[in-house]
Amino acid sequence: MDRKSLFILVAAVVVLFLLSGLVNRLFPPIPVPVTQQVAVTTNQATNPPAAAIPGTNAPPPTPGVAANPPPAASVPSVPETTLVVSNKDLIFHFTSRGGGLKEILLRNTNYPAVVQSARRPGEVPSFAALDSKAPAPILATLEEEPQGEDDYTLSQPAEGVVRAEKTLPGGLRVVKDFTVADCGTNYLFTAKLRLENDTPASLPVPRREVVAGTATVIGPLDDLTALGAMWYDGAKRIDITPSWFANRTLGCFPGTPRTEYQEGASNVVWAAMHSQYFALVAIPSRPAPAIVIHNVKLPPADTNELATVRQTSRRGNQLITNTYEGCQAAFVYPATRLEPKQALEQSFIFYAGPKEYNRLAGIGSFLGNNLDEVMGFTGFLGIFGFVTKFLLLSMNGLHHLGLSYGLCIIAITVIIKLAFWPLTAASTRSQKRQQAIAPQLKAIAEKYKEDPLKKHQKTTELMKEHKINPLGSCLPVMITIPVFIGFYYMLRNAIELRGVSFLWATDLTLPDTVCAIGGFPFNPLPLLMGASQLWQSHLTPASPGMDPGQQKLMRWMPLLFVGIFYQMSSGLNLYYTVSNLLTIAQTKITKMGPDPAAGPVKGLPPAPQKKK
Repeated sequence: MDRKSLFILVAAVVVLFLLSGLVNRLFPPIPVPVTQQVAVTTNQATNPPAAAIPGTNAPPPTPGVAANPPPAASVPSVPETTLVVSNKDLIFHFTSRGGGLKEILLRNTNYPAVVQSARRPGEVPSFAALDSKAPAPILATLEEEPQGEDDYTLSQPAEGVVRAEKTLPGGLRVVKDFTVADCGTNYLFTAKLRLENDTPASLPVPRREVVAGTATVIGPLDDLTALGAMWYDGAKRIDITPSWFANRTLGCFPGTPRTEYQEGASNVVWAAMHSQYFALVAIPSRPAPAIVIHNVKLPPADTNELATVRQTSRRGNQLITNTYEGCQAAFVYPATRLEPKQALEQSFIFYAGPKEYNRLAGIGSFLGNNLDEVMGFTGFLGIFGFVTKFLLLSMNGLHHLGLSYGLCIIAITVIIKLAFWPLTAASTRSQKRQQAIAPQLKAIAEKYKEDPLKKHQKTTELMKEHKINPLGSCLPVMITIPVFIGFYYMLRNAIELRGVSFLWATDLTLPDTVCAIGGFPFNPLPLLMGASQLWQSHLTPASPGMDPGQQKLMRWMPLLFVGIFYQMSSGLNLYYTVSNLLTIAQTKITKMGPDPAAGPVKGLPPAPQKKK
């Protein structure tokens, strides 16, 4: 490799190392303006208020400003009333503004808003909050032509039931009943929206959007690219993220922003508002006619919280954004009319909890709606999705046997290597034979350079004689790709690994940063991965006939992968490092052993004797 090529390779690695930091510094997030509203809040809760429950925060009275706001009701002139009710799994914050749920907190201490490694010593963990700071509460009715003030009366007609009701100026009565009584441990609750005409005249009901929820960020270290709203049409899921609204070409170049996503033909089985590890799912009793998704701006994160995360995350001067975007989804119902004494009712089942595959698969199996699709496992012809589920179930199974999650990743890597040992060994032996006949292959190429057909024929005969499969070296790589992608999506979505430490890595879902050198995070695992891959590339014989410059470039290519994997999760780098070390060991063992199928190579000069 000449100096110019080496310089270009090193420059590419350096750019990949510094890319995220450069982008954040050159294009910092634009602060989001927040409309300030002053309102007097009256608590009517029969259960203890949120402040009385450890680990909870009072819900903010100020909603964010929507970037492309959906239809909104008129601003009320009366004070907001809130009601806090809880069961053993969830804490519900109801509001009179829109007559719905403005926030849901998970009481399970295994799912804090900020993991322990990012908290101050001795700090009490706060509960993870779903739909927090959303522009509109869950089950708010957004109409094209708002009628009257958007303020409801909250009450508790029965234990575990919250009712929000109001009567519009025309006489149409709106009643919303939320049943939040304990439903086992599945983070489920139900809701009903009822429109009643108690007048002697026929009343029009305008087109309305019933808010299913908003995808919001749980913690400052969450992966913002995993935020979005998806829906299921009975056959496949469709995931809409803020990047869909940005509509950038190749994800980089600015495009024409989209303002709204709307689809459906009476086939909206469920809608899920998801972050990286949590989901809020709304399931109508009958498939909704359509769904509409808006991109909304959320209020900035708390300054003290961001300072704490920057200090404890050990990620140097990397900018952690304090502005967020969310996706608000709503079921669309067409305009209709209600005759006197007639009523219209829609029922919903809600899931508000962690993205746990076994739990979601069990609920989906019971309801018959494939709720496990909320996990977002990607699949090509079902291959990658199947591998991801298999790896996740295997990891959880090994963990139940007593292994830590870090050791589970290592154990799965070893099991996979042992399972494919015969195939990889055969590939290594094939490469060894191919290297042995390299002079003959070169002689054939030189002799028949004017006759490509004859050259191909003689090359094939020679390789067949020595039992060399030209595709043998490709098969292990083709098998490794689905496993690698499966590991990537498993580690990206497995809430079981959130906040789990191993060796020096404090969180297997984040980079293993141990310190910052000159403001740049130092992550050892990607460096170990690159070193092991570099070692492996020098043990692998080059293909005969390859240009010497290309051979050198391929051998130093692992340096480029260090830049690509430097900011990826420590769990993924742990898998890749262990896999490389096992491949190195297997290569050495295979090369040292005899190869009875190879046989002598005819027409080659004897190997030169090594000088003592």
